[in-house]
Amino acid sequence: MKQDKAKVIISEEIADGIVSVWLETETAAEALPGQFIMINTHSEAHLLGRPISICDIDRENNRLRIVFRKVGYGTKEISEAIMGEVYDIIGPLGNGFPVEEAGKVERITLIGGGIGAPPLLALARQLPKSKVTAVLGYRSEESGLFLMDEFEMEIAAVLAATDDGSFGTAGTVIDAINAHDLKSDLIYACGPMPMLSAVKALAEKTGAKAYISLEERMACGVGACLGCVVKTKEKDEHSRVKNKRICTEGPVFDAQEVEI
Repeated sequence: MKQDKAKVIISEEIADGIVSVWLETETAAEALPGQFIMINTHSEAHLLGRPISICDIDRENNRLRIVFRKVGYGTKEISEAIMGEVYDIIGPLGNGFPVEEAGKVERITLIGGGIGAPPLLALARQLPKSKVTAVLGYRSEESGLFLMDEFEMEIAAVLAATDDGSFGTAGTVIDAINAHDLKSDLIYACGPMPMLSAVKALAEKTGAKAYISLEERMACGVGACLGCVVKTKEKDEHSRVKNKRICTEGPVFDAQEVEI
């Protein structure tokens, strides 16, 4: 983790309200799939950085890609950044996905709900292609099936679910998994908490190992404020209670470790 400068190289809206930005930064040399950065806006009225997951990593050219939804002042400003604009960042932060687990199994499933899909793309690029199926959840085909084509280039198969049934399976990612009778030995997932709770239940039912990346509002990003905690089965060495800080002990957890 370090403070760094990040220069905007490419910025584009890839779906309704979804923005992809490539940043040139030395942080790319240390980044791992599943980690995130804190990016500061230029506004003196907004002092806290915005936590955004790392979507893609290009170490050769010192570049990181972030893909996010415009939901407030900070993400709106970053989405409107022009080429060459420079931002202060801190990163890479948090613990990433345990890629080494993939070598122990034959059937791997990536599960991404909405804006939970981007953090899985860098991971997909590091996994054995023939073993991997991604299940991605979207609002609708009209709002945009962002990143789906990129996942299709990296892995064996991609399944989709949409809330309105306009593409793929109607319903949730779990509905898509059930509809296709998809079996898994290992699951990597990121998305809203109800989805992750369902993924945890699915893993318990089927005997699959599951690692989940928790989406949570973060203030400091470095574990000092204790503003992003999740209940756990074991006591945290830092707080001595059954909580862990998502920004430092996570955002990726063994699904059986957390109470969600």
